[in-house]
Amino acid sequence: MIDLHMHTTYSDGSQSVEDILKACEKIGLEYISITDHNTCAAYYEEAFSNNNIFTGKIIRGCEISAAFQNKSIEILAYNIDTDIIMKWKEKYHSEEIYEKNTQDVYKRFLSALDKKGIIYNESNIRLENKNGFIERPIWEEVVLHQENKEILGKEYFENFRNFFRKELANPESEYFLNKVSNYPSAKEVVDIIHEAGGKAFLAHPFEYEFKNTIGFIEDLTKNTTLDGIECFHPSAKEEQRKILVDFAKNNQLYISGGSDFYGTRKPDIKLGIGRGDLCISKEILSWM
Repeated sequence: MIDLHMHTTYSDGSQSVEDILKACEKIGLEYISITDHNTCAAYYEEAFSNNNIFTGKIIRGCEISAAFQNKSIEILAYNIDTDIIMKWKEKYHSEEIYEKNTQDVYKRFLSALDKKGIIYNESNIRLENKNGFIERPIWEEVVLHQENKEILGKEYFENFRNFFRKELANPESEYFLNKVSNYPSAKEVVDIIHEAGGKAFLAHPFEYEFKNTIGFIEDLTKNTTLDGIECFHPSAKEEQRKILVDFAKNNQLYISGGSDFYGTRKPDIKLGIGRGDLCISKEILSWM
């Protein structure tokens, strides 16, 4: 069993690198990849340089934010030279740029909430997430106020993922945060991954809630030299996974998969098995 998508405290996960490695060893994963958002910092920890915790195979990875067709997507990078990625990322994700972008998004989000008459206590908002992912702490404050449920609607009040994908990341929504304007193009991201000796995979295609997911992937593959697709992910149902696998095979694209583990930030997602039905076989790793 493998898991090629997980997050640590270096981006917006709740578990340390050491805790992640111990957990992966405990459940007997054979291949893993830590794919923090827009950083490879985890791989510079002593837990990797003197690894006596995890006995399986470690694929150095990263999940990089990108823009395509005015939409925000993520590209998974595998088997990369982390030094090259870390140097390149300063162009978009240096501490200075991160702080500026975070404040811009923060102000736009609160402004959208104010226009809707949504109640929140700004002093309770703790912007703990790194690398620009600060929407969830704001949403967590909003949903503490039951009176906001009628304004947001039950779907968004009870499910951050739906609110993020259908509203915050949707150019047609009044809540749209336009983070995509801060991101590199998908082509640039794929190109730097290749320069770093790695392979580039579109992360969780059905997570984005596109009207035509396969059509979007077709356009992406025409405009970039994408290597593969993350076909196995908690956001995709069994029939959707089959659609992605068939598309990958028919278009000579590689296949990957992972739980997208965040620890306590997404308590329903478990390492290796996602919501219980992943159990991804290492046989999909024909690109290794």
